[in-house]
Amino acid sequence: MGVSDSSQDLWSEVEVDALRRIFPLGFFEHHLSESLRPDGRPLGKARDTIVKLGLVSSANGSALAKIGSTTMLASITMEVMTPCIDSPDQGCIALEFHMPPICSPTVETVAPVISKRLSDTILSCGMFDLNELCLVSGKAAWMCCLDIHCLDADGALFDAALLSAVAAFSNLQIPLVALNDNGRIVAITGEKEEHENKEAVNKEKRKLMIKNIPFSLTCILHKNYILPDPTAEEESIMDTLVTVVLDSSDQMVSFYKSGGNALAYSSAIKSCVELARERAKELKQILGDL
Repeated sequence: MGVSDSSQDLWSEVEVDALRRIFPLGFFEHHLSESLRPDGRPLGKARDTIVKLGLVSSANGSALAKIGSTTMLASITMEVMTPCIDSPDQGCIALEFHMPPICSPTVETVAPVISKRLSDTILSCGMFDLNELCLVSGKAAWMCCLDIHCLDADGALFDAALLSAVAAFSNLQIPLVALNDNGRIVAITGEKEEHENKEAVNKEKRKLMIKNIPFSLTCILHKNYILPDPTAEEESIMDTLVTVVLDSSDQMVSFYKSGGNALAYSSAIKSCVELARERAKELKQILGDL
């Protein structure tokens, strides 16, 4: 009795899945030799990217960024603080990156690294002027509490987290505040009539003036291949990961490398930078369409 076509197809799928698990590197290199990624992408293509704004109603600004299956939700809550003595006219950013253990078995090592890189990138690129967050010199300023939650981790976590943060800042509205009877600054949350006898500190809600936007692209370097926007499976197999961060003017903000026994060769770095520039154009278009 012959085997049905559906049974043959099922058996073929089982064989492919077994090969993928038992010989993962061989499985990937077979696809690479045919100029394809296992998910069907051409070698140099990033995954489809979606950005949505204002999904967290309790936040002053929020955004969801999805790159392939990797999904990040960023929310910003504004809090009034006393500025530092050394910078009496500046506010600050407090960033927390949240990644539940179900997302990755390496969460304890991955999450702090991503959090530090995000803070360094946002501050070093001069995304906006911290003086804009000043309310009363030496007495009150805004602290932007940026929380980024990883909802799904399928590779290129830093890229998705940074994109969600940038989009959340573009969605941010600085709330109204007034001086209460005790001379303390309080947020205006109700009807204006409740605060009409109090001295207003700012007259209307406003957006931050964003001066410089950072964009990033993570690439895998494997033999003679450069693979942008890797999945978690690809990251777990390949040796060298490179992340390039560029600003709005295509100037390099930072460069991160992990894995590999030696520094990536210069021609590969140049190719990664060129891919990052092309990716930045795509992301600018996505943010511009929001």
